[in-house]
Amino acid sequence: MRLPFRRRNDARGQSLSPISVLLTLSSVALSPVTAISFTPAPATNLDLKDLGRVALAGDFSGISLFQFEEQNEQPFTTNGSQSLMARMPNGIFSPVVTADATILAMCTFVEGNGKEDGVIIGGNFTSLQLRTNGSGSPDIRESKAIALFNPNTSSIETLSGLEGQVYAVLCDRDTNSVYVGGNFVGKDSRNAIAWVGGQGWTDLPFRGFNGPVNSITKASNGHIIYGGSFTGLGNATAPTERDGQVINLSSATISASPSTTRDGFSDPKNIVCSTSGTDGAGKTWLLQDNSPGFWQAKFRHGFRPTKLRLYNTHLDGAGTKTWRFTALPINGIMNMTYVDPVTNKNATCTSECPLSNNQTIKFQDFHFINVIGMNEFRIDISDYYGNGGGLNGIELFGDDIFSYAINDFNEPTCANLKFKSSSTATGPWQVTPSHQSTAEYLTAQISAPITDTSAKIVFSPDIRESGFYSVNLYTPGCLQDDTCSSRGQVHLSGQMTADPTKSGPVDQTLYQTNNFDKYDQIYNGMVDASSSSFRPQITLTPVAGQDLASLTLVAQSIAFTLINSTGGLNGLFEYTPGQHVNVSDFTASAVNRLGSSFSGKSAVNTLATSGDTVFVGGNFTSPSAEHVVALNTKDSTNKTLDGGLNGEVQSMILDGNTLYVGGSFNSTSEKPVDGLNNVAAYDTEKNTWSPLGAGVNGKVMRVVGLTMNITGSTPEFVVSVNGDFDELNAFDKNPAVSVTGFGIWVPSQKNWLQNIDLQLESVDGVLSTSILDRSGSGSLYAGSLVSSTLGMRDIAGLGETLSRLPVKIQAPSKPSSSNSLAKRDSSISAGSADSLQGVVTGIFDQENKRNLTILGGHFTANGSESAINNLLIMDGKKNNEISGLGDGISQDSTVMALVVHNDILFAGGNITGTVNGNEVKALVTYNLASMSFSSQPPSLNGGDGTVSSIAVRDGTDDVYVGGSFTQAGSLDCPGVCFFSTSSSQWQQAGQNLGGTVNTLLWVDENLLLAGGNLTINNTASAYLATYDPKTLVWDAYPDAGQLPGPVEVLTAGTSDNKQIWVSGTSSNGSVYLMKSEKDDGSSWHSVGQTLQPGTKIRGLQIFQLSQSHDKHSLIDDKEVLMVTGHIVLPDFGSASGVLFDGANFRPYILTTNSGNTPGSLAVVFSEKQNFFGKDGKHLPLVFVVLIGLGISLALMLLIVVAGLILDRIRKKREGYVPAPTSMYDRGSGIQRIPPHELLEGLSKSRSGAPQM
Repeated sequence: MRLPFRRRNDARGQSLSPISVLLTLSSVALSPVTAISFTPAPATNLDLKDLGRVALAGDFSGISLFQFEEQNEQPFTTNGSQSLMARMPNGIFSPVVTADATILAMCTFVEGNGKEDGVIIGGNFTSLQLRTNGSGSPDIRESKAIALFNPNTSSIETLSGLEGQVYAVLCDRDTNSVYVGGNFVGKDSRNAIAWVGGQGWTDLPFRGFNGPVNSITKASNGHIIYGGSFTGLGNATAPTERDGQVINLSSATISASPSTTRDGFSDPKNIVCSTSGTDGAGKTWLLQDNSPGFWQAKFRHGFRPTKLRLYNTHLDGAGTKTWRFTALPINGIMNMTYVDPVTNKNATCTSECPLSNNQTIKFQDFHFINVIGMNEFRIDISDYYGNGGGLNGIELFGDDIFSYAINDFNEPTCANLKFKSSSTATGPWQVTPSHQSTAEYLTAQISAPITDTSAKIVFSPDIRESGFYSVNLYTPGCLQDDTCSSRGQVHLSGQMTADPTKSGPVDQTLYQTNNFDKYDQIYNGMVDASSSSFRPQITLTPVAGQDLASLTLVAQSIAFTLINSTGGLNGLFEYTPGQHVNVSDFTASAVNRLGSSFSGKSAVNTLATSGDTVFVGGNFTSPSAEHVVALNTKDSTNKTLDGGLNGEVQSMILDGNTLYVGGSFNSTSEKPVDGLNNVAAYDTEKNTWSPLGAGVNGKVMRVVGLTMNITGSTPEFVVSVNGDFDELNAFDKNPAVSVTGFGIWVPSQKNWLQNIDLQLESVDGVLSTSILDRSGSGSLYAGSLVSSTLGMRDIAGLGETLSRLPVKIQAPSKPSSSNSLAKRDSSISAGSADSLQGVVTGIFDQENKRNLTILGGHFTANGSESAINNLLIMDGKKNNEISGLGDGISQDSTVMALVVHNDILFAGGNITGTVNGNEVKALVTYNLASMSFSSQPPSLNGGDGTVSSIAVRDGTDDVYVGGSFTQAGSLDCPGVCFFSTSSSQWQQAGQNLGGTVNTLLWVDENLLLAGGNLTINNTASAYLATYDPKTLVWDAYPDAGQLPGPVEVLTAGTSDNKQIWVSGTSSNGSVYLMKSEKDDGSSWHSVGQTLQPGTKIRGLQIFQLSQSHDKHSLIDDKEVLMVTGHIVLPDFGSASGVLFDGANFRPYILTTNSGNTPGSLAVVFSEKQNFFGKDGKHLPLVFVVLIGLGISLALMLLIVVAGLILDRIRKKREGYVPAPTSMYDRGSGIQRIPPHELLEGLSKSRSGAPQM
């Protein structure tokens, strides 16, 4: 939700108060999201004024300050679930309601009286969850396919009654109705129904369609237009051969009471699969003599019987006379119809149904008047013939055509059916209890790697009548068996007709991540009856290559429903509300006639209306247009839009006079138009097509509008495209951009968002639909998105806001989704140069009046003349000209450390290449004064050949490097070595250190700290060591044995560097963060196990605060420790930068990355190193007192001087003249004045004289 606030706060985190947020949100008139509020995060109060320029470097594509508690770094979901989203005041998309599957359609429902009831949400979901803000248990509500969300109260009204998927909704204020289309059943309708305000679900006069409805629009004449994959009006119908499916009683649990004690007649199972009609032991079940009783069957699945067949016993004159059928668990006595064997007339019965004792009648059939679902039934025998009741056989039949995954639930073998329903399961399948589902089901646990042969089920239905069928897969919910985290995708395949040209194949991929039970239509079309030469079958397998350590696969059943249809339609239907539908004259409608002109097997996917014109897009051809056409509903004329497009149209959206279209095409049908690759724009006034850049390299499934602030504070309309593509095609001077099926086109810039060098957000994921408020204040979106306030790759400025640097770092090559998370985990591990990505380190260089920004890492950037790899120099005095080190340094290098000393840039890392014909390794130098290579130090060899840290010793020309190496040239120099720039040679830093060094820090000019996995004197291991350059001796840091693992990062904890913070990885794999509590390092304090698994710390830095926090022993109350990397906090998740006040961690920087992977922050670097104050030190108290006295004396002197000046001015004003000094005046000429007159004058007022 975009609101009229500043889009980005400053680095101090100046938060909005909750009251101001609520007041502003509630001020949006008629906004559908007026009550959706966001909680401002506490102010961070970072004081950056003494640091000059500050930059954030890492591996990210978007970056944000943590300004609202609802922000996070979670990637967009890839398990099929989506959310209803609003936008925070800083532009970030935030879920408001989360669904367990896709949200495909929305509209704002306003009743005829103007009352706004909320937002209708439709899709493929089975549950919705309200936002909990991290507190309390999730509020998950079962809500299948459709619901009403009230933004004013943040409440959900479940509109129960539909089973299936909703693809389209149209809120119509004129009829106080919501027209709903999709692939579902509800009341007596299929695929189309209306929800009327105050009444609920209402069948439309035509009761729906024989295929799915994909889109609904309202024409200017008030008519409702449906588009979809249907060929007529229609609903489910019973097969011609009624009661043809046999319900399997042999898999039920059978009980009876009181049974006879007579051998061979007491077992109630005797009558199951007993159809001979003859009495005998093992064939007949009898009650106790002279006693009523019951026979009961309990099933492990649900069913809907239509007919009961009973075989009465006549053994020794006994038999059942009257009985009743009770459905369980509803405990309802069923009404039955039957043919009276005496009168041969139809009769009905309920509680006392008769059974004949005529021995010539083998069985009697009783039909259920009401067809309802049950999973258990009981036959109560109330009266009997002879000495007692009993039965010879029982059969139960239904019309529902199912094939169950558990083969015991399919038709029984004893029924002797030629093509009985069945299933064949291969793989590690186990039977799972039904829980809240309608039937038990099969579950398979499959360990990675997952292939399409890991498990398989083949479903074979008993199809006795060829016809038009809807085929649906039933999937149990994952909450009931606690498998949501391991559910994945399945693939359905099969052929429904013997002649493949009469039907398309079944080829569907579906998610099984639904919280509650659902069914998905997997096929809609002709199905042939089973025969000796062909049988319809559907195969279920897991989708290969899913990125799950363990996959839970479930299978329950597949249903085949015969559809009766009027015919006469072809993807389009026009309905006039309130009028009868004449099924014999569809051609009276121009809309229907347009559909009839399409070729067979056509489908309309999308509709859009502008004035009297209805735009139709889909997969169709006609004599005048292909895949897209326009119809004027006023004069019934068609407009071909240049003959249409040469491929299927999936989605459309209108903005003013521009129609944006997405699908699978590359040009128009009549004349070539360059760049129309799967997405295009049509100008409805100029009647011309134009490309969006050069399009994308794959199919576009959705075109959805949203608003963004591009060049000002007023939001403007932009277009998102989603689909099966991974690249925005290159055009003009814009290179191709790797993406994950998502792009945003900015019409005002005529470019993709990723190509625009402006201060803009970054957005990635899936956007399926939206409701736009063009003021930017009340928009709602549906999908799964991850966003940041600033779209900038790997580097950003930090000041009053996050800002772009004039650097264009390219996105990595096309991301891999299969193991991207594993790659990300390795890429943020400290000390591993091979896996580091993005910008790893950076410095601002201002020596000798230069203005350079230098970045190092593993990246490719756009240079002023060519691509720059891994080390970039930006010259602020030359209009930010970008240069690098040239082609001599290998592109596979990674720069991990940078230092400038006496105009020479030292760059260390995993570096290889040649300079001036000489090999360089681990370290390279570059003269910044001449912008050329200087003579290179000899290569560092041995170990990993990597430099991790560089530190210059104050007051000297000695540049110390630490890393994984054993030699500098021919000099033995393990772990740490220093290069003397005055003598241009390597020198040993002591002789008693070994191992790998991760980080260096000078405490003062005579004490160097080294952290890593070290050995001292070839024996003692140490994770932190000290070096004295005077004695040339290494020693373990005091009490370094308390450290649980190698130090990977360290920073000064106080201004004198005598207290330090360190971080690393413990031997058990956990991350630690500790501080030396005493100046001599003799005591350590850990922050505890507050950082969660998955944390990788890349940087530590103390910052000053503008306001104090609560006092804690570890950190001064005017300071805070920033921890950067990939930090996982409890009850929050990951953050790329967090602030630690000595007791608590708070998120500060959040990042996103391409490929839907988490970002990370490597380092914060600044122009000045005044992290502990302006000069980095606190003056001793005696100097503070002396300075104060000096200032006081100076002020007193100024006051005295000012007084003298004012007195002089006064005298001039009053005419004072210098007193005479002649001898005459000193003599007799002086008149004496009495003393009292002198004193009297002092008391008189002098208004004109200045006063002090």
